[in-house]
Amino acid sequence: MEPFKSEKPLIGMIHLRPLPGSDRFARSDLTLLTSTALRDLDALEEGGVDGILVENFGDVPYAKTAPPETIAFMTVVVEEILRKSRAPVGVNVLRSDGPAAMSIAAATGAPFIRVNVYCGVAFTDQGTIEGDARQLLTLRHRLTCDVKILADVHVKHAAHPTTVEQATIDAARNRADALIVSGIGTGRRTSAEDLQAAKQVTSLPVFVGSGVRIDNLSTYRDADGFIVGCALKRDGAVEAAVDVARVRALANAVSDLRNGP
Repeated sequence: MEPFKSEKPLIGMIHLRPLPGSDRFARSDLTLLTSTALRDLDALEEGGVDGILVENFGDVPYAKTAPPETIAFMTVVVEEILRKSRAPVGVNVLRSDGPAAMSIAAATGAPFIRVNVYCGVAFTDQGTIEGDARQLLTLRHRLTCDVKILADVHVKHAAHPTTVEQATIDAARNRADALIVSGIGTGRRTSAEDLQAAKQVTSLPVFVGSGVRIDNLSTYRDADGFIVGCALKRDGAVEAAVDVARVRALANAVSDLRNGP
């Protein structure tokens, strides 16, 4: 799948520090926003990932749609990451601000975005969020860009009124470019049954979006790619820096999976 060059791409997360707009933001942290992101970028690329996904993870608790100052500063950081990166870089603006992610991608040249609630309804820790695929596709058309949309099916930290199968069918019907299944929360294992349920009703690529580790990778043999954050960090701690050795170990395991029987 474009823009990735490898089969079953391994996409590593860059979790940004709190940005302006978050109650956790501190003016003294401004210089760290880019430097820590580039530190993690170096570790991810040295370890052998196939793609990068940048997320305003440090802004928890999130707004349903990001404030303008968050979008502005995130654009600056993403642009700097793209300038240094050899791998494709994507954007995810939490909680589920697809238009912001699409705008940042179009402005910086990022080739893909992740949208947590692309269509349908999710009952999240920020309240009820309604997807708006039409708005996002219309914006992409207006921006005359070809940014790929990776849409979550039953996004984590949320409850959903439909089955995985129905949500998958709906996301495909609304013209997502690829789909993501995940566990119930950050770093939580994705159900292999959910992966299979999604794969059975769509021909779109389906990525596993949480809980991937070396010891469970083989259960996701049918996945079309992996998005990994916690497992690539020192001691598996979500707030820690990316660990090159962990990245390299998982990248090698994914390579073995590609080449296996």
